[in-house]
Amino acid sequence: MLSSNDQPVSDRNPLGDISVLYVGVLLRAAEAEGVNVQDLTQRFELNEKTLTSPAARISIPRFMRLGHAAIEACENRALGLRMGALSRPIDAGIAGLAGESASTAGAAIQTLIHYALLTSRNSRGTPHSLPQKRQLQFYSIQPYNSFNYFVVDSVLGAWTQFVRTVSGHWDVLEKVTIEYPSIGLDELFEAWFRCPVHFGAPVNSITIRQDIWEAKTLQAQPAMHEKLLLLCEAEMQDIERGWTTADRVKRLLTPLFRGETPSLETIASKLGLTPWTLQRQLSAEHTGFRELVDNTRKQLARDYIRETNISLSEIAWLLGFANPTALHKAYKRWFGLSPGEHRKQLQKR
Repeated sequence: MLSSNDQPVSDRNPLGDISVLYVGVLLRAAEAEGVNVQDLTQRFELNEKTLTSPAARISIPRFMRLGHAAIEACENRALGLRMGALSRPIDAGIAGLAGESASTAGAAIQTLIHYALLTSRNSRGTPHSLPQKRQLQFYSIQPYNSFNYFVVDSVLGAWTQFVRTVSGHWDVLEKVTIEYPSIGLDELFEAWFRCPVHFGAPVNSITIRQDIWEAKTLQAQPAMHEKLLLLCEAEMQDIERGWTTADRVKRLLTPLFRGETPSLETIASKLGLTPWTLQRQLSAEHTGFRELVDNTRKQLARDYIRETNISLSEIAWLLGFANPTALHKAYKRWFGLSPGEHRKQLQKR
């Protein structure tokens, strides 16, 4: 499914979407591992027009299935690291070029992170930087399984490769933390990142060495950097211009669902509004907070059942239900059949 940057959130895949620029990196990595990428693109209906369109995006679930298929084909569970090694600043689009022209490696990677929305949108959250710690964090995408391990690997690997490229140095990190538990490739990961890698950690992150953070970039160009930042800002405004208050609420809901139902007060605070003002704005858009919570859960539940293999108990937790029974009741109300029955129907197709 293609989606342009200026689509309202409500019209997009509720789990998120990603630029085909990253699909290109995945296909290059798969081809380097000996995979017949033509068969892969045909299987996932990715034609040349889609892969060469700067505005084209595919859904996050489709991207995960594509990565899983590539890993099965090459039998390399560390394909995400190969993706990182083959990534270039241009693969992050205009944000990559803006970062590459920054004065220091720290400023470069912060630019890349700040404009991540230009090339990917995930309902689970957004990456962020902690300059005082020289740390970059990728949001949690638990529960982890064979369909999404590579996503974490490829993101942390791409960030590391970006810093290596702009600084001209190979040993750039102090440490790496990965949220999912070890899959038995610890030595390989430490050899690739060239620093300690801690699995089962609280966050997915890389910490950059102090000297590298402050190092001048090889392609520093202040005037071009400023011009590219203006272009990035313009694109960000284009993305957000069509968002209604309901769109902004739905964007905040998903990462807060985990194990609980976010309150109106919590969402209003995150939007910088009073609860009354938020209610009034939603009413003006002919909707309400409870309705948005229910509709967002409905969309996500459908896509988790259709697009992933995670358990019903995990889905219930991700949607903020107290238990699987509550999910079961809601699903039957939404779709007229149980989530288990729906999954069986989809698997037969």
